[in-house]
Amino acid sequence: MQYEFRFCPHCAAALRPIEAVEDGGPKTRLRCAACGYTHWNNPTPVLAAVIELADRDGQLLLARNAAWSGRFFGLVTGFMEAGESPQQGIAREVAEETSLEVDALSLIGVYDFQRMNQVLIAYHARARGEVVLSPELAEYRLFRPEAVRCWRAGTGYALADWLRGRGFEPQWIERPAVKQADESAQT
Repeated sequence: MQYEFRFCPHCAAALRPIEAVEDGGPKTRLRCAACGYTHWNNPTPVLAAVIELADRDGQLLLARNAAWSGRFFGLVTGFMEAGESPQQGIAREVAEETSLEVDALSLIGVYDFQRMNQVLIAYHARARGEVVLSPELAEYRLFRPEAVRCWRAGTGYALADWLRGRGFEPQWIERPAVKQADESAQT
């Protein structure tokens, strides 16, 4: 969820686009003329996992977020907590959202997701155990790697890179609007 900053969190004055000289030269950002506060609006790091189930013949677990109205299945994602590494964070997210235990992690890559002002750090997670979903997820499905389809943004690029690394050419779809998604749409 993105928030629109309109007021200074220090003095409550209205924020305005104001140009100031920074290390890289002049830059316009939302700033407070009263106290000098700058709203940096830096991207948020988000963790994502391509979860391969070791005890299910290498099938991938994709999940549907409870907030989504369609049948779109995607990667398990979550925010990093203060004081944890990205590896600790994604292992925690996988455990919290699916009850699976991560046995091994490998970095797939880092991806720009400007639409949400996020930077995605994606991992391949080999996991095992019984799937028990958190309330954040409505359902999950297991897919053979060659059967998943990728969308052209964010986690879709991570999944595509993982597939290519395993010798599969990614299949692409346009991500439908969540409320119009159908069961055939996967990450």
